[in-house]
Amino acid sequence: MSFAISLLLFAGCQVTTQSPAQRALATPASNTATAAFAFEEADIAALQAKMADGSLSSRALTQAYLDRIAAIDDAGPMLNAVLETNADALKDADALDAERKAGTLRGPLHGIPVLLKDNIDAPPMANSAGSLALANHHPKTDAFLVQRLRDAGAVILGKTNLSEWANFRSTRSSSGWSGRGGQTHNPYALDRSPCGSSAGTGTAIAANLASVGIGTETDGSIICPSAVAGLVGLKPTVGLVSRSGIIPISQSQDTAGPMTRTVADAAAVLTAIAAADPADPASSERTSADHIDYTTHLKADALKGARIGVVRKLMGYQPDVDASMERAIAALKAAGATVVVAEIPTAGKWDAAEFEVLLYEFKAGLEAYLAASDAPIKTLAGLIDFNKANVGTEMPYFGQEIFEQANAKGPLTEPAYLTARDKARKLAGPEGIMVALKKQNLDALVAPSMSPAWLTDPINADHFLGAGYGAAAVARTPSLTVPMGDIHGLPLGITFMGPAWSEARLIELGYAFEQATKARKPPRFLPTVDFTSKE
Repeated sequence: MSFAISLLLFAGCQVTTQSPAQRALATPASNTATAAFAFEEADIAALQAKMADGSLSSRALTQAYLDRIAAIDDAGPMLNAVLETNADALKDADALDAERKAGTLRGPLHGIPVLLKDNIDAPPMANSAGSLALANHHPKTDAFLVQRLRDAGAVILGKTNLSEWANFRSTRSSSGWSGRGGQTHNPYALDRSPCGSSAGTGTAIAANLASVGIGTETDGSIICPSAVAGLVGLKPTVGLVSRSGIIPISQSQDTAGPMTRTVADAAAVLTAIAAADPADPASSERTSADHIDYTTHLKADALKGARIGVVRKLMGYQPDVDASMERAIAALKAAGATVVVAEIPTAGKWDAAEFEVLLYEFKAGLEAYLAASDAPIKTLAGLIDFNKANVGTEMPYFGQEIFEQANAKGPLTEPAYLTARDKARKLAGPEGIMVALKKQNLDALVAPSMSPAWLTDPINADHFLGAGYGAAAVARTPSLTVPMGDIHGLPLGITFMGPAWSEARLIELGYAFEQATKARKPPRFLPTVDFTSKE
């Protein structure tokens, strides 16, 4: 597991009058400020049933989420998860209600409000990666996956905060902090980290600020914030979901994916957004042009006869995590799975090569995006200069040493880059995760997704203990985190990893585990951990 890289990467009408730096240090209110919410923990199927019988409209649902954002994101616990809401959301909901009344339904997402991470193009909102340098950057067209969501009938509700530049600016960053948005808080204990970099999406969906959300990942940025927020997070095979119109880190490893409260919702969202995009070269790697309805893979008995490998070397960093994982293993066996010990023989050996690849690809990909989207700053050097000129708002806690390292890199034709790219992929994929899967004819590997959330500390940065997702990130293969328990009220997840294009099988296994354990608990917005609470 790539601990070093994962530490870097796991990482507005909603903005208050405080500066982002002030918001980063603000003490949120206690959970006494929250009120009952009519749609708490409501899944897509339940909401669709209400809209079908006429007891709910998309407009009413959208308004309810906007009110919820105002009540507990801007006020009350002040989660600081939503960076900007979509001024067109209610109008879009009205149009979808009119279509429903006329007998036209686009699919399971018709009228369902969705939040997007703020590195995804979605007019009329800004796309900033959390940076004040791009706070007024308004792309003219939707990202490919956003158009897919709209075509499926989703209401784009708003944009969520993130670890600035998807946690690829400094080795000392605080997950969930951005210059534009300040610090996002974990809804289970407000003084704890939301992880990242899809921090705002994780907190928002856990707190029921929308039905479902979209995050992005290079190495852990869907899995980690989903796990610490008690969510299901699905990191697809690179190429299954388009990256066009997303501010990039790495053409090798970047992908977008669903962050939801249930496996069924993740399957519905993935069905909508998975599609070949001629503008994304990774789409050409798809092994089939067939469109898959992932909701047909929600099989409660899928663990019967399954062969699961536990990567025990990705355990051992926290005793309560290990104890929860042992209970998860027992649940897998009770559901009919054969569970064996597995090993990724090259674990961690790809770290240096991966980081070298990311440094090269970040500069090249970012500058291509900035030029294509007509951003106000066109180069990485220009962003570095902006940060230097705005130290008080952009660098009050940590610097930009990764930016500077990336800016020193040359083109993607350099032998150093090509060698590192091939080495990282080989070690993580064919000589790593695939060896582990093939050696014992396994359906999937499992490991604890993450440690429990640590205390937010903008001075000393993230306190990262360990995780289980690194191999899949570097191998470009899918991973799925599902809630497996909690420690003193802090959620824990189990990650399922499989070969490329095995999302359907992972959904089957994850759904069966979810149904057998029902481990997710909604957040209570406590100011700090309740140490009297045990799993």
